[in-house]
Amino acid sequence: MVARRWRGPKGGIAMLAVPDLQGVFPPALTMFNANGDLDEGATARHIDYLISCGVHGLIACGSSGEFIALTEAERLRVIGIVIQAAAGRVPVYAGTGHYSTRLTIELTQAAEALGAAGAIVILPYYQRPTRLGLLGHYHELRRHTQLPIMFYDNPHNAASLAPTSAEIAELATAGVVQSVKSTHESIVPVQDLLALDTVGLRVFYGSFHAPLEALMCGAHGWISGFLNFLTRDCVALYTAAQASDWSAARQVWRRLLPFKQLYTHQIFGPLDDLAIYRAGLELLGQHGGYSRRPFQPLTEPQRVALTALMQKQGYLPH
Repeated sequence: MVARRWRGPKGGIAMLAVPDLQGVFPPALTMFNANGDLDEGATARHIDYLISCGVHGLIACGSSGEFIALTEAERLRVIGIVIQAAAGRVPVYAGTGHYSTRLTIELTQAAEALGAAGAIVILPYYQRPTRLGLLGHYHELRRHTQLPIMFYDNPHNAASLAPTSAEIAELATAGVVQSVKSTHESIVPVQDLLALDTVGLRVFYGSFHAPLEALMCGAHGWISGFLNFLTRDCVALYTAAQASDWSAARQVWRRLLPFKQLYTHQIFGPLDDLAIYRAGLELLGQHGGYSRRPFQPLTEPQRVALTALMQKQGYLPH
């Protein structure tokens, strides 16, 4: 636990206790039924499943939790469900980012009241505020919450300005943010952030493209929707990396890599990444549920092909 100074809501200097976050943090799937209605029971059971697989923390209402498809009331309901289901076994960071600074503050304060361990806050999305406005968004949020803040650096999906590593480090040095999810195909931003050696800043790799390489260069953990599926092997990859057992880590990644390529190479034809995870969970005997439209489930031929791949990689019997 690290104590960091920050300027509180009334302008005074306060101390924020920041946990030394590390490990595998799945952005948990939000479960919907075929009509697109929230399935609260299935969402809670999925949290139990992820924890049973050995994850070190959870993200509620991250991108893979489809926060963008939820009303604000639904977002808070899902955050509450995940926190309640986790029951203190692992920390839960709540996805509270919004384009509007005001709504980001309101959602974060509500998540804090629900018992979230922290907030993961995506860049303001769709519109493109100036660099000053973007950084000010996080400074303003810090003045209105005592939660640790994870900076969700995802300029591709947010269509926002890409912050520099130095700017993120400056936010951390000022006590505004305490961790970062670096959602880039390249691991270069992770390397750059680690090279700055900012005291207390926890750097998570936020994609499914190159987790092995990111962990090899020192990332503190891994956050990706991919972690909802084949979760035990994802944890095994992290564990091997922590032990510097790179032979074992490479072996695990070789098993996982073809499933990443299903999406990146569209091997089975057009499909959504969440559809792969949901169908895969069903094949493993878990509940996968549905995504809200416009996401589409796998077609029957795609499910057959996924079954064959899972058999080939040793996840299902022949």
